[in-house]
Amino acid sequence: MSGDAEDPIARSDLQTRFVMGVVMAAVACLAIYVGGWLFRLLVAAGAGLMLVEWGDMHRVGRRSSIAAAVLLALALLALTGWYYPPGEMDIDPLSGLPAIAPESFDMFVRLFLVLAGAAVVSGIVCRRVTMAGGFLYIALPALALLLLEWAWFALVFWAMLVTWATDIFAYAAGRTIGGPKLAPRISPNKTWAGLGGGVLGAAAVGWLIASWFDLGSPFTWIGGAMGLLAQAGDLYESWLKRRAGVKDSGTILPGHGGALDRLDGLLPVAIASLLILMAGLWTG
Repeated sequence: MSGDAEDPIARSDLQTRFVMGVVMAAVACLAIYVGGWLFRLLVAAGAGLMLVEWGDMHRVGRRSSIAAAVLLALALLALTGWYYPPGEMDIDPLSGLPAIAPESFDMFVRLFLVLAGAAVVSGIVCRRVTMAGGFLYIALPALALLLLEWAWFALVFWAMLVTWATDIFAYAAGRTIGGPKLAPRISPNKTWAGLGGGVLGAAAVGWLIASWFDLGSPFTWIGGAMGLLAQAGDLYESWLKRRAGVKDSGTILPGHGGALDRLDGLLPVAIASLLILMAGLWTG
């Protein structure tokens, strides 16, 4: 994700960016709506691609990065397929109806430990400790997205649309208002106005989507807070790129850079959304 534009964007680049953005949004929305294995395959593929980009930024050989990415994708699909099969929700023992409760995620710790072990293997294969860290940095949000979709596809729509709103409104406010820089050493063109615009946009869209799907508390009210998390994820990836000396994490998405560039804000939002369910704070 890129809140305020980090570099001036030519008109032709804006057109490419817009068209590619529409295509990505359409593919993501279709996968979320269809759900099941289509959504899971898309998430696993995206996670693998992000890990390859992480490896590129940390000077890891492409073959090793691809091996780690395949391990990550297979682990996500196998673990969720075994413990959280598509379409098989928990059943409330009192009502006999499908229901989501904190106990629904009792297996999360087991899944985390398996992914942590896979991360260690990834670090060994790639001969980089940073690859183990990157493995978990990407694997946990990807797992969170898969579990959110298992619980209810509307939760994934909410998380993604709040993140997109943060991006769009931050960019619009930063370009229109300008003003003091937010973090000039990390991302020179991001402004405090962009931060405020992103938070307000996320709050409004979060409320709208939660009301549309009747998600209830706390999702109706925490869009703004998630907007802050999304922008924190954006800044963290900007810091990583500056350390690596690269403008974008990759080039696979014309006008948008790499998968990490597009999904950096969604990673913390996905984890926070799942933690709300695990803590029993969702009243929907």
